[in-house]
Formats: sequence, structure tokens, C-alpha cells
Amino acid sequence: MDSILVTGNGPLNGDIPIAGAKNACLTLMPATLLSEEPLTLTNAPRLSDIRTMTLLLQSLGAEVTALQEGKVLAMSSHNLTSQRAEYDIVRKMRASILVLGPLLARFGYAEVSLPGGCAIGARPVDLHLKAMEAMGAEMELRDGYVHAKAPSGGLRGGEFEFPFVSVGATENALMAATLAKGTTVLKNAAREPEIVDLAECLQKMGAQIEGAGTSTLTIQGVDRLGGATHGVVTDRIELGTYMLAPAICGGEVTCLGGRISLLEAFCEKLDAAGISVEETEKGLKVACRNGRVKAVDVTTEPFPGFPTDLQAQMMALMCTAEGTSVLEEKIFENRFMHAPELMRMGAKIDVQGGHATVTGVERLKGAPVMATDLRASVSLILAGLAAEGETMVNRVYHLDRGYENVEEKLGALGAKIERVQGQ
Repeated sequence: MDSILVTGNGPLNGDIPIAGAKNACLTLMPATLLSEEPLTLTNAPRLSDIRTMTLLLQSLGAEVTALQEGKVLAMSSHNLTSQRAEYDIVRKMRASILVLGPLLARFGYAEVSLPGGCAIGARPVDLHLKAMEAMGAEMELRDGYVHAKAPSGGLRGGEFEFPFVSVGATENALMAATLAKGTTVLKNAAREPEIVDLAECLQKMGAQIEGAGTSTLTIQGVDRLGGATHGVVTDRIELGTYMLAPAICGGEVTCLGGRISLLEAFCEKLDAAGISVEETEKGLKVACRNGRVKAVDVTTEPFPGFPTDLQAQMMALMCTAEGTSVLEEKIFENRFMHAPELMRMGAKIDVQGGHATVTGVERLKGAPVMATDLRASVSLILAGLAAEGETMVNRVYHLDRGYENVEEKLGALGAKIERVQGQ
């Protein structure tokens, strides 16, 4: 397994390009299953999760071709050969469950293995299944697979209120509802930019959707969807991650293509901590205003609240902040697994259930650490950039699922960072 070697060496300066959103692209790709006509995605990120979704779609008989070094994905599902998503592929990534709604809506039947993914809590798929049942589907869990069947004549419009906000379940239900007969209303739906991006793509394909970006989605089913070309929205999690680099190390960095509207709650916390964020024509310019960063409390919440996917990176910033901060994780359990690794670097962190209390220290010290999940991986790299000496981040295969060319992007800003090939 590869590792990342980071040596703390002062401020970072320059421009950094932000890729298309992984979580948006992984949702947009299964949308091709809804139509016989081609779907082309531009601004696609080049990540291992995208390759996994490509393999899954190809296993169903879809054609997926990567163009322009992977930044464009040309897809067609005119000749699907299977409605069964096999365990060997699905187990690698939770987003694989998103083929369920499209397959069920278009073909009336689907078999999808229960998915795997990062070890950050149970993240059950029951809401996905209940939303489909509200459209008349029959669901059975058997031999580790979801066996889904639509009634004769296909899915029909229904009403479903999510007991709590679920991005994945909202996406799955939204895609399924586009081909259901009649009107479907999804209440307490997720509001994330990735949901809005999916809705815009589906509308280009001919779907009739109202309320994207609000907590109520109304979908009028259509008989068929067509093809489309759609640009993947900017990755707000990669954006937030790289905004934290100059916050932790000092310097001034412009994140190209960034918009405050993607991360308003996050930007408010940076402002309170003493970090300047300015929206320019190029993107978001980030710099420390004066001296040491101030401690701020953070509670993760569904959009438009503070993103759970930026909690680990924010903890890295708070490790050297002035004062004490409390980070409350309300989305996923087991999402403080990076805390013991940061403590190996000299951080003072006390974890009690869903709360982590961080008392800032003057300086972290480099150490060998182990990545436990995707966002933890990059939080350790950020901490290493500001630490004294060398930090070796091991098990970075998690990192490659969500960040492309980390070493090149940070290296171009002046970071001393390199990949060490596994033996």
C-alpha cells in the first residue's frame, strides 16, 4: 500500500484547481440507466470510486468511455444485459446502491448487493427501500441482496417523508420517481448541491422535477427520458479541504471555481476562526488574517449546515488553534477515528461519544500515522503540513477514492509532499 510523506515547511501560496464533485458524479453516473439515449458528463473527477462505478455500470451492460484523460464520461445504456449488481463490485463502495432506483424504474426489477464503503458507521439502506415501497415496489432482502420488484405496469407515484435527512436515499428515490406513473412527493428531502445537480441533469433528460434545493421534491413521472450533456458541480468537500491548507499553514491560496454558496456554514466558521475568505472571479481566496487561528465550536448537520465530510479536516485546524473547541458529530457514528492519529502528533483531544474536545497546542510534531477513512486521510496530511518534521500517512488507498493528484496540487503551492510506493 502506498503512503504519503509530508514535511512541514511553512506557508502555502498560489492557485489550486478544484475538481468536479465525487459525490455528485457517483450519483449522476447511474442516471444513465434511466434512458436508452447517451448521457455525457463533463468536469468528472478522476478517482478510484469513479472507476468502481464505471465497472459496476459496465457489468450491467452499459457502455462507459472515459475521454479527455477521464474528465469526460460518455455513457450509454441502450443495450443493458443485466439488472443484477454483483457483490464483488458493490462491496467496494456504498454509492453502488444508487443503481437500484434507476434499474427498478426502467425495467421493473433489480437485484443489488448490500453495499460496503468506509467504516464510519452503519449507514443502513432501509430508507432507500422504504421510499421505493412508497412507489409500490416490493422489497425482499435475501442472501445479501436487495430483490426489488415493481408492480405490473411499473412504479407509481407516491408520497414519502424521510424520518431523517438522507442524501443517498433522496437521490435514489428521485431517480426512481422520474419514470413512475403519476406524481411523487418526497418530504424532508436532502437539499445538498449534489441533489440540485442531479435534478438539473435529470431535467435536461426530460424529467419533470420541482423543489430541488428545498426539503420537498415534487416529481411528475414521464414515460421515457432522453440523453443529455451535463457538467458535474464543483466538489465542495475538496474545496473546503484545500481552503483549510493556508488556514493551517499560513499563506494565501485561491481555490479555482469555488463559491461561498457551496459552503456558507463552513465559511462562517473560518471567519470566526480568523480566516479571510474572499470570493473573486477566479474562485475563493483564502488567507489567515492575523496570527494564530482562534478555536471555534462545530456541529455537523445536513446541508446547509456544517458538512460531516469536513469535520476531520476542521479538527486538524483546531489542533493548533488558540483555545479549546468542541466538535459534535451528528451525522455518522464512529467518525472520530482520526483523533487518536492526530494525538500521535501531539494533539490534545478528548473524545466522549459524539463530542470531541480539542485543546490547541503551539505546534504538532511529525509521526507515522494511519488513515482510517477517506476524510481522515486528508486531515492527517493537512496536520502534517503544519507539523514539525516528517509525517508518514499510511494506508492512503482511502485518499485515492476522493482526492485526485493531492501531491501535485499541494506541491504546486509549495508543500513538501510525496507519495511513497508500497512494497
